[in-house]
Amino acid sequence: MRFSIGKAIKPLYVQVLIGVVLGIAFGAAEPALGTDMKTLGDAFIKLVKMLVAPIVFATVVTGIAKMGDIKAVGRVGLKALIYFEVVTTGALAIGLTVAHLLAPGKGMNVDPATLNLASVAGYAKVAQELSLKDFFMHIIPESFVGAFVHGDILPVVFIAVLFGLALAHAEPRAATLIKIVDEFLYTMFGVVTFVMKFAPIGAFGAIAFTVGKYGVSSLLALGQLMMAFYATCLLFVLLVLGFVLKLCGVNLFRFIAYLKTEILITLGTASAEPALPRLLDKLERMGCEKSVVGLVVPTGYAFNLDGVCIYLTMAVIFIAQATNTHLTLGQELVILSMGLVTSKGMSGVPGGGFVALAATLSAVHVLPLSAIALLVGIDRFMGEARAITSIIGNAVAAVVVAKWEKAFDPQKMRDALFHRAQGAVDSDAETSTSGLATARESRPPA
Repeated sequence: MRFSIGKAIKPLYVQVLIGVVLGIAFGAAEPALGTDMKTLGDAFIKLVKMLVAPIVFATVVTGIAKMGDIKAVGRVGLKALIYFEVVTTGALAIGLTVAHLLAPGKGMNVDPATLNLASVAGYAKVAQELSLKDFFMHIIPESFVGAFVHGDILPVVFIAVLFGLALAHAEPRAATLIKIVDEFLYTMFGVVTFVMKFAPIGAFGAIAFTVGKYGVSSLLALGQLMMAFYATCLLFVLLVLGFVLKLCGVNLFRFIAYLKTEILITLGTASAEPALPRLLDKLERMGCEKSVVGLVVPTGYAFNLDGVCIYLTMAVIFIAQATNTHLTLGQELVILSMGLVTSKGMSGVPGGGFVALAATLSAVHVLPLSAIALLVGIDRFMGEARAITSIIGNAVAAVVVAKWEKAFDPQKMRDALFHRAQGAVDSDAETSTSGLATARESRPPA
């Protein structure tokens, strides 16, 4: 019996799920102590974030260098951006439609003058400092090393693309350096294997803090909006992303089951970034070429935030309904257009979805900025749905672009989704050595 129980809880996704459940119970029972558990969640996120930049850099560099075709890099990037814009526009439109149908803010009759902006002043300040020009200038780092200092993904991708193109152009003289970067990437995934042992503790701390600080009662006050938002995210994943995957010959439910650990880590930490290193590796094992995964997924973390887009339009319509502010069709279309801009680059911003909402309201000048204070109590809970929707959306984007580029191996996909490949990462029962061994076996020659 002892052996069977140990075997049952050995998979990482089971341990993370146990951490989430215990965190909810602990935060509800001991709110003060639960709030103090924030350190555990923050520590785990920092552990993974320190690995994100070097892993993204090495993945993009080796992918482009081994691709060899410089024109193909531009083609993959263009296809990814086209897909991102189409899907995020759809996410914004779905959020707008469902908010009108369910009307979660109707009847609240809130007077904006009675709301206190102090609780959201920090978000408002960050939003006012953001501009489209600043966003694009931020992509270019102050120095090569500077791209890795702040932990932002886009500057790292920018440097990695240039470096990878240079290596591809310098072949065969750069063969040794390409091999070194490839070995470095392999080693970094080994580090990820060790760090992920702490994922259940990180999930416990983050969830305990959320429940302890905001309480389950905060869910009830704005429960209708939360239910509408979660339902809309689920609808988007099942209908939109499910349809897209079906066109690619991939079953949505098996795909989600394959990524269950990454989704649970995202749920526990309310952030998609801690799951990024494993996501890159698992998509490659599923049959997507490394060059496509390395370009599409990190870029998608800035340009393809489906969850944030749904949240933006639903939150704006909710605020309009709650404050009895009538919005014309033209104003709603302007808000939708602004959402396409303000949602970009929020992955590295604390409370990114909330900042994007503040930036949208600041830009359109239709609704009072102070009204975002209505959403403070439940934003953390909604952040989990935003992050999960976005990470699934970016995983789907990698599959779409890989199929589009004919850089996809259907046999590897079937092996991964049906667990026929013993080396698939999400047996999730791997020890610190078996994960390294399977990574070594599955790597293509340099």
